[in-house]
Amino acid sequence: MKAARLYGSQDLRVVDIPEPSVSSHQVKVKVEWAGICGSDLHEFSHGPSADPHPLTGQLPPITLGHEFSGTIVELADDVTNLKVGERVAIEPLIHCGECYACKRGHYNQCSKVGFVGLNRDGGFAEYVVVEEQMVHQLPDNVSFEEGALVEPTAVSFYAVRESQLKPGDSVAIFGAGPIGLLTLLSVKAAGATKIIVVDVSEERLKKAEELGATTTINGMDDNIVLTIHELTGGGVSVAYECAGVQPTMTNAVASVKQGGQVMAIAVFAKPVSIDMGQLLFKGADVTSRLAYRHVFPEIIDMISTGRLDVKSVITSNIHIEDIVEEGFNQLFTDKKQAKILVKPYK
Repeated sequence: MKAARLYGSQDLRVVDIPEPSVSSHQVKVKVEWAGICGSDLHEFSHGPSADPHPLTGQLPPITLGHEFSGTIVELADDVTNLKVGERVAIEPLIHCGECYACKRGHYNQCSKVGFVGLNRDGGFAEYVVVEEQMVHQLPDNVSFEEGALVEPTAVSFYAVRESQLKPGDSVAIFGAGPIGLLTLLSVKAAGATKIIVVDVSEERLKKAEELGATTTINGMDDNIVLTIHELTGGGVSVAYECAGVQPTMTNAVASVKQGGQVMAIAVFAKPVSIDMGQLLFKGADVTSRLAYRHVFPEIIDMISTGRLDVKSVITSNIHIEDIVEEGFNQLFTDKKQAKILVKPYK
């Protein structure tokens, strides 16, 4: 089968590899669509870890892709709650089930957490094998394209649900990439009435406006914080940091009101500093959440019933043979791109 495998920094190759086979409690899925994530871009730029993951033991090369949907084509004999032919989305978290976090049900905080597609062969392939608990059924009215958006939507949705946002609140979203845009959709669904989006790309700000942002601000503006305070009468209730760099974190902290909250969603490549004096005098909080837990069924239901229009963030559909030039390279250079989906077969 065809698979896009990462061998090293900027060395992603579409190669032929054997189809995987199922073991106990596993499911084989024919992948329909797989999305390219910011984490994939990071892996592509820096290369996969040379150390084996403690739960999977896999070493490079590795098949990327952790945002994907498809059809069940094979089940292990001990899988009884699923059927061949069912349409599914995959929750790709790998966890030990034995650590303190896992025993509390917080499997996203597992001490050995990993991901299918980052720490084990993933969805940029014609077929993938996953554990049965990773599989979530899709209703007939949820397309495979929308199914591939369930995973990145879960990142934003979970962070919004875990934040202190209440209906009627004002929010600021720093970063209008795919996670920022999905955060926008999530805060709309949660009842935010004033949604301010900040990004350096005018193309992305235009997309944010199309999705319901009430105000957009260019990230190069010298008066970002002042503008937000003027628009909201003293600051937003929650600022969502979706860019993962020092300037946006600084502005997020400065933009919240008394008693407000900064929810960091992005993965930061470098440590950042926070003005503790501002937090002290505002009585504000800074927090974050990793990935998601126990939200896939709710998100699938919200997509099915029209409460989350996730397909609106899809900007390109490409074939796996073009994944480097029309996928990864486009996301590095074309700011009009948001979510690019990859079809692994013709």
